[in-house]
Amino acid sequence: MTEAGERRSGMLAEQDDEREATWRERALNAEDALKAAHTEILAQRTRIRELLGEIRDLEGEWTHEAIQRINTENTTLKQRVHQLTADNRTIEERLKAARSNLRFQDRRVADLEAQIADPSARVQP
Repeated sequence: MTEAGERRSGMLAEQDDEREATWRERALNAEDALKAAHTEILAQRTRIRELLGEIRDLEGEWTHEAIQRINTENTTLKQRVHQLTADNRTIEERLKAARSNLRFQDRRVADLEAQIADPSARVQP
C-alpha cells in the first residue's frame, strides 16, 4: 500500500511537473508575443508621428489664397467636364442620326440604280 501510494504520489508529481513545464512554455511564448507587439506599436507610433509632421509641413506651404485658387480651378474644371460630357452626348446622338440617314440614302441609291438598270422593275416609294 505504501509503495502504491508512493508510486501514485510520484506519478502526480510528474504530471504536475509536465503541466508546469507546459504553462511555463506558454508564459514564455506570451511574453515573446507581448514584446513583439510592443515593438510593433512603437514602430507604428513613430511612423504616425512622421506622417503627421509631413502633413503639417505640407499645410504650411500652402497659403489660404493658393488653396482658394486651387478650389476655384477644381470647380471650374468640374463644370468644364460636365459641359464636355453633355457636348459629347449631343455629338454622339447627331452621329447616330447621320449614320441612320446614310443607311437610308444608301438604300435609296441602290433602288434608283436598280431602276436605271431595269426600268421594268419599278419599286413604289
